[in-house]
Amino acid sequence: QVQLMESGGGLVQPGGSLSLSCVASGSIFSNVAMGWYRQAPGKERELVATKTSGGSTNYGDSVKGRFTISRTNGGNTVTLEMRSLKFEDTAVYYCNMRGYTAPNKWDDYWGPGTQVTVSS
Repeated sequence: QVQLMESGGGLVQPGGSLSLSCVASGSIFSNVAMGWYRQAPGKERELVATKTSGGSTNYGDSVKGRFTISRTNGGNTVTLEMRSLKFEDTAVYYCNMRGYTAPNKWDDYWGPGTQVTVSS
């Protein structure tokens, strides 16, 4: 069983910055991608950023150039640096671990989420 826990959410003014962190523990897969998704009320969960164990990154279109994902601690800690925050970035941010059992087969694990609110 994998456990994920986010930290770092809070209230920030437009144009400001926040850093989110997620630590994975438990039965960690040998080949995983980790990243962040977010969900605002009335909207579907959307990709923010992911990073594979090999270092490949993927960003959602709305955050490209503003957010940066990184992994440390043997790949089991994932950080999201958010800059130039906008009102539309307000959402619950969820940490994700995707464990691959085949090239196109995987299991997803999720943290409980952390609230990010951008408001003046």
